[in-house]
Amino acid sequence: MTDPRFLRRPRLNMLLVLFLGLATAVAWLSVVYLPTPLVNRMMREDISREAEHWRTRVLHALENGSIAFETGQISAADADWLEEVTTLSDIYRFKLFTAEGRVFWSSRPSDIGTVNEKPYFQSIVAQGQKYYVANMKPMDEVDGHLHAAADHHLPGDMLCVAEIYTPVMRDGRFVGAIEFYTDITAMGHTFTDRLRTIFLGLSSISLILLVMTSVVIRRAGRTQLRVLRQRAEKEREMMEDQMRLAREVRLLGELNEWLQSSRSLDELFEMVGRFMSHILPESEGSVYVYSNSRDVLMGAASWNGGHHCDHIRAEDCWGLRRGRTYSFGASEVDFPCGHSEAQDERPSFCFPVLAHGETVGLLHLKAKTGISLETFRSSQKLAQMCAEQISLAIANVQMRDQLHDRSIRDPLTGLYNRRHLTETLRRQLERAAREDRALAILSVDVDHFKRFNDTHGHDAGDMVLRAVGAVLEQICDGDETACRMGGEEFMLLLPELGREAAALRAEALRGAIERISVRYGEKTLPRITVSIGLAVHPEDGTMPQQLMKAADDALYDAKARGRNQVAIAGEEDPNPQEATAMLLPATPEEPDGRHAAA
Repeated sequence: MTDPRFLRRPRLNMLLVLFLGLATAVAWLSVVYLPTPLVNRMMREDISREAEHWRTRVLHALENGSIAFETGQISAADADWLEEVTTLSDIYRFKLFTAEGRVFWSSRPSDIGTVNEKPYFQSIVAQGQKYYVANMKPMDEVDGHLHAAADHHLPGDMLCVAEIYTPVMRDGRFVGAIEFYTDITAMGHTFTDRLRTIFLGLSSISLILLVMTSVVIRRAGRTQLRVLRQRAEKEREMMEDQMRLAREVRLLGELNEWLQSSRSLDELFEMVGRFMSHILPESEGSVYVYSNSRDVLMGAASWNGGHHCDHIRAEDCWGLRRGRTYSFGASEVDFPCGHSEAQDERPSFCFPVLAHGETVGLLHLKAKTGISLETFRSSQKLAQMCAEQISLAIANVQMRDQLHDRSIRDPLTGLYNRRHLTETLRRQLERAAREDRALAILSVDVDHFKRFNDTHGHDAGDMVLRAVGAVLEQICDGDETACRMGGEEFMLLLPELGREAAALRAEALRGAIERISVRYGEKTLPRITVSIGLAVHPEDGTMPQQLMKAADDALYDAKARGRNQVAIAGEEDPNPQEATAMLLPATPEEPDGRHAAA
């Protein structure tokens, strides 16, 4: 008789072969058919997010925001900014539509004035929904710079172009739309290759596991089963390591992207705290940054239960003193840093935060309670990479703040300049009109300033201007803003002050400047006096130019009345003939540009 076990073995082998063949076929079919729909969906979601991002940027960049879509008009500055979009982004062409579908701006000038009469514009876009379509187009029809340097493209090649409409809403109404064009050929190839690689990897892993399983079943040996388990465990660990590494790389990339887009150090450190709690969950952390005087480091942020001092000195940290990363708890003999908690023996790292060869701060990490030294030390390399990204972001924000401050500050007095005054006055007037609040503006001019320059030299004149600027800066409180308009002319914005209160402040300012004593060399300069013109919103004007002109006219009146006094816009000169006679002798010897009587 035939041994039944002999009959079962060939049948089992055949079933295994059939099963492996079926699994392989399914895997290869996945490689061929699954990537395309998945890639299309991924690209559509990615392009939609990018279009939403650019819609927000365009609305913020336009001077009138969404109102420009209602009027169908933009300023020259808006046009200049829009022209740069196709150069600095992946967008090679885009258009701005009114609610009727008329193009009022386009990166391709020939499109301006055309009307989109396609059904989807009114049925989809005008209803507040995005409209997305991807088509293959010859490379010759694609505007822009993105494909110009691609050597592997020929003039007749076809490119996959994504076209997406994003609606622009204002108070719940559809006021227009923005259409973006971008070349997604390379993106599609990249996504497809990655998905195919993933499917191939998964199919290979499944095939290997099935083969190993068939070997174990055929041999039915405990040794082979143990090897399989060990192998599976190693693969699981490797997969976990790869997934952990992929997650760390992704978080590092997101951290860098967010940090580079931060607008202030406070916003940057808030991002650092949130990301570091995910990137290094086994560590308590804190970050410090040098003060402007560079004598102390200010505590900026902490996470995962960590704490930071209000300020520390560089000599309190061994990492800063030694100029390299300090690892506490790694040596047989070591010493804790002064900024760390006393009687805390947990291992810790101190990373000096360096940018462009200069130390800008400190990153301090400490192992959480219960975390082993080996586990904590394994995170050192990742923590070092985080410190490098944080350092560059801090340096960029500080440099951007310095450049911005220089662009709005007068280098001689340190006060704000005309550009900042104009922008601030516009915002304050909008707020005053919206909240029905008062707003006063003082126009200040140093009397007989030309005499200081002619008699004592320009250095003495600069000292006078700095002294006046110091008084203006001291008298400012809260949202009040002092600016130097140029020469010996200054302006002071006083939000929420009416005519009477502003007049008292103006008189106090005039008296404070009159009491200044400025020494130049071994002598004291003559007494400094100023003439002040006062104008108030809305009585004297609702627009910046109107209010500034009213304050200047009042300043002329103060000059005409004999200088060293305050004149209020709209008030009549009590003795115009006497004031004019007092002014006439000073006119020939003191031409000062804008104020002819100064």
